[in-house]
Amino acid sequence: MSAPIVQDVLPLPRKLPETDRVNLVGLTRPRLREALIAAGTPEAQAKMRANQLWQWIYQKGVRDFDAMTNLAKDYRALLKDHFAIEVPEIVTRSVSADGTRKYLVRIAGGHEVEVVYIPEDGRGTLCISSQVGCTLTCTFCHTGTQRLVRNLTAAEIVGQVMLARDDLGEWPKPGRNPKDETRLISNLVLMGMGEPLYNFEAVRDAMLIAMDGEGISLSRRRITLSTSGVVPEIERAGREIGCMLAISLHATTDELRNKIVPINRKYPIAQLFEALRAYPKLSNSERITFEYVMLKGVNDSDADARQLVRLISGIPAKINLIPFNEWPGAPYQRSDWDRIEAFANIVYKAGYASPIRTPRGEDIMAACGQLKSATERARKNRFQIAAEAGLPEPERIVRRPDAPDVH
Repeated sequence: MSAPIVQDVLPLPRKLPETDRVNLVGLTRPRLREALIAAGTPEAQAKMRANQLWQWIYQKGVRDFDAMTNLAKDYRALLKDHFAIEVPEIVTRSVSADGTRKYLVRIAGGHEVEVVYIPEDGRGTLCISSQVGCTLTCTFCHTGTQRLVRNLTAAEIVGQVMLARDDLGEWPKPGRNPKDETRLISNLVLMGMGEPLYNFEAVRDAMLIAMDGEGISLSRRRITLSTSGVVPEIERAGREIGCMLAISLHATTDELRNKIVPINRKYPIAQLFEALRAYPKLSNSERITFEYVMLKGVNDSDADARQLVRLISGIPAKINLIPFNEWPGAPYQRSDWDRIEAFANIVYKAGYASPIRTPRGEDIMAACGQLKSATERARKNRFQIAAEAGLPEPERIVRRPDAPDVH
């Protein structure tokens, strides 16, 4: 048996808000201008008005039209009649002992996704989601056991950045230049729930908004899109988004990757690496990151490390080694630390950076591969997951009848 390449869609009833007002969040500059003209803004003024709104929404974080003081009162009234400025809602916020924050976020229709903020010395990384559930079925990933519900809109994707800035108090104070403010969110990674390249247009539009210099203003080199290898969209991502690229690799042979990352059966390793060598932004200063989760006794041998080096030969790259973050029902275990270090040493001696990612937020299930919205999970136990992946059955824990309950 093997896991399917893509998930079934889990149809969940959802009731969208009944409103005629258009949400301005998530509209690209051209679409924002078109929306303003359609609402009655004179065409000669539309570009200027779009620029003003853009700065209020994305540079200053203002969502009340009445607070937009450089707009005339009658124009603010027109905006209130036709438009809204809405972002997803934070349902719960969990804070890890290491400072990591995980947000359970509710979007239109009542569905939920997870967002994680990771503070570090000199930087802060926000990990955002692109789908409710996931298109794919990677067997090491908790999200991969949750069936796909739907793609997020551009508003729901960039809205995750905005709500995190709300929570962190990162919007600039009135009267200060935004460029003088400390950036708590300095990096953005599309590594949350979902496969970004199976929601291409919404991800692209959201990232163009995030990169715009008159708004959130994150450099494209501070945004990383992680894909499991949707080969036909890789070149397009480089051309239309232009951010940094990360590949969720995790195995060095088709036989093993077919089990761990089942999309490999559709786009095998040779096709994937052909696309990567042609990636438009590839250079020594803009390397591709290969993510490699360390699974005990599965993909962590010296032979695996040497094969990895052969695979990436000639590609400007770095390897992020990720100790497996366990989750309930997981059919894998984390590699021993000395095994991870030995693997890293082989890659490093071959001339590639091979940092070992420090697990963050494990105590709140916010670490890499652990995200899964609590209310929409397709529940599977570890034996079902292992069977679907073609893995040996996990060891069963037999509890003695006289054993005390543990809470």
